[in-house]
Amino acid sequence: MNLFSSWRARGQTVVLVMRDEALLGIVALRDTLRDDARQAVDELHQLGVQGIILTGDNPRAAAAIASELGLAFRAGLLPADKVQAVMALNAQSPLAMVGDGINDAPAMKAATIGIAMGSGTDVALETADAALTHNRLTGLAQMISLARATHANIRQNIAIALGLKGIFLITTLLGLTGLWLAVLADTGATVLVTANALRLLRKK
Repeated sequence: MNLFSSWRARGQTVVLVMRDEALLGIVALRDTLRDDARQAVDELHQLGVQGIILTGDNPRAAAAIASELGLAFRAGLLPADKVQAVMALNAQSPLAMVGDGINDAPAMKAATIGIAMGSGTDVALETADAALTHNRLTGLAQMISLARATHANIRQNIAIALGLKGIFLITTLLGLTGLWLAVLADTGATVLVTANALRLLRKK
């Protein structure tokens, strides 16, 4: 029993193999980390993104995985419990829920954005707002970096377009520039914002 307790304490699920009430053996099962999990968490932390594990697994198993990743966790959750947890966290700040199973779909829908793993169930993929098609957790940091760069690019383009239009509108009304020059400036603004947007294609 000491061995049994030590396995459970390490987050392993212990299965007794029996026949006719006679113990034949003991099988200890344990969840293992994906090979890119630690890198993904480190990259997210570098971006200032915090994470929490929401799982239906038993607390010991969840604690073992969470300790390896340095994440907080909530275990033993039913799908409805995950939804409540997501809604509570979402009320504090925008939240992305990453999942791959049927049980994750309601929580993904309740989050600001739901992200499905490419190997996930059809229900999860249909519910999600985005999907990691390469099924790599490191894609999360890349997705967030690209989203932030796109948001910044949009703001830059708005400032460029409105700035040029405003300048030439005023100078045209004051008679400092002609109408044709204003038209050319408008075309130039379109070219500038397009070129600025194309910079995103170089982002990995």
